[in-house]
Amino acid sequence: MKLQRDFLAKTTNTPFNIDVDKAEGVYLYDKKGKKYFDLISGIAVSNLGHGNKAINTAIKQQVDKYLHVMVFGEYSQTPQIELANKLNELLPDNLTTSYFVNSGTEANEAALKLAKRHTGRTEIIAFYKSYHGSTHGSLSVSGNEIKKNAFRPLLPDVRFIHFDNIADLKNITNKTACVIIEPIQGDAGVRIPTNGFMDALRSKCDETGTLLIFDEIQTGFGRTGKFFAFEHFNVVPDILTIAKAMGGGMPIGAFVASKEIMNSLTHNPELGHITTFGGHPVNCVAALTNINELLKDNLIASVEKKGQLFEEIITHPSIKEIRRKGLFFAIEMDSPDTVQKVVDGCKSRGVLSFWFLSCPESFRIAPPLTISENEIKLSATIIWEVINSLEG
Repeated sequence: MKLQRDFLAKTTNTPFNIDVDKAEGVYLYDKKGKKYFDLISGIAVSNLGHGNKAINTAIKQQVDKYLHVMVFGEYSQTPQIELANKLNELLPDNLTTSYFVNSGTEANEAALKLAKRHTGRTEIIAFYKSYHGSTHGSLSVSGNEIKKNAFRPLLPDVRFIHFDNIADLKNITNKTACVIIEPIQGDAGVRIPTNGFMDALRSKCDETGTLLIFDEIQTGFGRTGKFFAFEHFNVVPDILTIAKAMGGGMPIGAFVASKEIMNSLTHNPELGHITTFGGHPVNCVAALTNINELLKDNLIASVEKKGQLFEEIITHPSIKEIRRKGLFFAIEMDSPDTVQKVVDGCKSRGVLSFWFLSCPESFRIAPPLTISENEIKLSATIIWEVINSLEG
């Protein structure tokens, strides 16, 4: 029987339309046998590339033990405990306690709830051009009005300020429950703040008793050349949200805080956040194995050097700006139309890049961190050639 695509929901009327057959390393293969460099990693998910043997083995072993047995928090499950212990080893002393959820947007939803519950306040401050997810609460603190206007009314008491603007921090007061920020804005086109701004933000939150939430859903797990992007700024949040590359290709997220803050969800009311499939044992063993693999062989230490090589090769007079941290790129062109031509041209030649929702004049590159020097040279040269072909 022929499969009917019409039975599957669409997100746009113009999907990327690659009929995936298999994925291996830094490559995707379609059902006609065409091979693609995957330079977007499923939007910063597959940091170890596709088909990592250690992750696959761990998944298979856990499947034979047990799958879902109970909602999060009610049973003692070794995969959850081991993953929480590993994160505790990697994170600063005030980020000790992990709550595992299903996705990045759920992690942000829960972090907002936690901040309101712990502080007893309702005001939330977010940033223009930010992106934190597409569910109602996460959408409420995302700074793209075009994407959210159709779904209003959203959360009340949300105020927006400008990213990397110290003067705007005056809007944080003793009425503010939390500030939610991407330490490097992703969907805005890889916007990197100054250390001075991040220091001032931390100080203002401390002064007003406001909880600082770092959304590291795109930037975590080595993407920027540090395990977490906040390490570039020597500023530590009160609540950290993670997902995407956390699970090595499996769906998992988490919000992490101190035990004191996290315990706010245990009472008044009990079960302040509830998730049925959060902390799924298969996803937890995948995440734990993924972290252990990322920590091997100085992989993350090589990320910045790889990013530099990519940047050197793709640099072209037609590019207005390259914004980058590690292997997290935004390449700005003169118009969204040019971006579309670049993305389509690269795709036709077997290189997958993508665009940004809130920065249509730039395209993204976020390849697996495991990409080799030779693979960088080959794929980056194709990007340069596509851009060069658009001249005249």
